[in-house]
Amino acid sequence: MKIDGKTIWITGASSGIGEALTYHLEKRNCKLILSSRKEDQLNHVKGNCKNQENIHILPLDLCDFEGMHAHTEKAIAAFGNIDILINNAGLSQRSLISETNFDVYKKLMDVNYLGTVAITKALLPHFIANKNGKFVTISSLMGKFSSPYRSGYCGAKHALHGFFDALRLEHEKDGIGVTMICPGFVNTNVAQNALTGDGTAQNEQDDATENGLDVSVFANKMIRAIERGKFDAYIGGKETMATYLRIFPKLLHKIVLRSTVR
Repeated sequence: MKIDGKTIWITGASSGIGEALTYHLEKRNCKLILSSRKEDQLNHVKGNCKNQENIHILPLDLCDFEGMHAHTEKAIAAFGNIDILINNAGLSQRSLISETNFDVYKKLMDVNYLGTVAITKALLPHFIANKNGKFVTISSLMGKFSSPYRSGYCGAKHALHGFFDALRLEHEKDGIGVTMICPGFVNTNVAQNALTGDGTAQNEQDDATENGLDVSVFANKMIRAIERGKFDAYIGGKETMATYLRIFPKLLHKIVLRSTVR
């Protein structure tokens, strides 16, 4: 599938991976609906694009479950159709289980899992009616195995795989595809925004993220994975090799424990 000229809805488009995707896709004549809670930053991203007539700003909060159908109607109306939804918005975490408030787990599930399910379900009838559509969801390597300090984040990302694997099975007959993108370390502000045990942001970068894959390089690799119709795509550095060790759980446990980055 060539992505050129497609109409694409991107959540979490105000920074990081979502912003980088916007710049790559805009150059390929895609029509883009950009969403996040930060309208000012969305307008900044749009201002950096050459073909601004192909960019529509649609602010939304993924935790607004009840309003998701109305947001989806507005997204479809922007260009009359949507071909691809890129579920990119999300939050990370950096805290021990014993030191994490339950409300932090709820917020991680509301944003990373339930919000993504809500927007997906709201758009699904449009894809079914068209007998065509693609859900692209940003998970993580942590959606395949776990790491200390990220218990709630890992739980939410694992849940995404369960949901979207089922969606792929149920709706292949409707011409609907699913690609799960599993980033390793990517140089974005994800660590700075990560929630600590009391729900406040960490507000500091970690070395692994700082030295991670350049976000523009990541976006380009992600687009290639979408075009190739991959079910799962692991994109990052040597840390992606850990996914192949899942059949050796004790070995993977030891490697992750030795290399854990808070």
